[in-house]
Amino acid sequence: MRAVWTIAKRELRAYFTSPVAYVFLVIFLLLTGFFTFTAGNFFERGEASLAAFFGWHPWLYLVLVPAVGMRLWAEERRSGTLELLLTMPVAPWQAIVAKFIASWLFLALALALTFPAILTVNILGDPDNGIIAAGYVGSFLLAGAYLAVSCMTSAMTRNQVVAFILSVVICLFLILAGFNPVTDLLTRWASPAVVDTVAAFSVVTHYDAFQRGVIDLRDFLFFLSVIGFALFATGIIIRGHRAG
Repeated sequence: MRAVWTIAKRELRAYFTSPVAYVFLVIFLLLTGFFTFTAGNFFERGEASLAAFFGWHPWLYLVLVPAVGMRLWAEERRSGTLELLLTMPVAPWQAIVAKFIASWLFLALALALTFPAILTVNILGDPDNGIIAAGYVGSFLLAGAYLAVSCMTSAMTRNQVVAFILSVVICLFLILAGFNPVTDLLTRWASPAVVDTVAAFSVVTHYDAFQRGVIDLRDFLFFLSVIGFALFATGIIIRGHRAG
């Protein structure tokens, strides 16, 4: 694990050696503030909760998380350092996990910087902070699932724009799979079992439980399964480059 943490610290440090990380953090905080207090009608709701805050995260992350993950492997391939990394005494899975952890910690930092929203709702009312805590856990897992998918698409190509577009498309499918218009369309020609199976792949279906303050083991395992599968697929792709 020492190699994993060494690479992770190097990757995390690399984020802050350029202004890109700071620009991302500013944009993330501005957008979360806008969607919470303006588009989410935070003050008009008349309730002490952060439902307006968490409700936009699946859509907000749809663009912002792939923007973070698209460079993980595409940049290594473009600059030709992937071959150098793979010849080092580090297993491919260690490099994959390290890069993922570094980026996930960066997203965790961005999420932690939204603490003024917690202070605001506690000053204005008496919210259930347990529900808010569960919402943050769900948001963190949601970001991890999107990031793992972005990691996988980044390994597929040396072009960061292509990696970004592919990850947005896949994550959009993971959102829309549980949306009512999609499930209503499926019920016209598919059995209820098929509809339920498709809906079960939706991140929104599992994320909603966290927003309600319910931390269900099944929802927790769903996000971990998406992360595990995407990172496993990334390993297969990386090994394919190594063999080639």
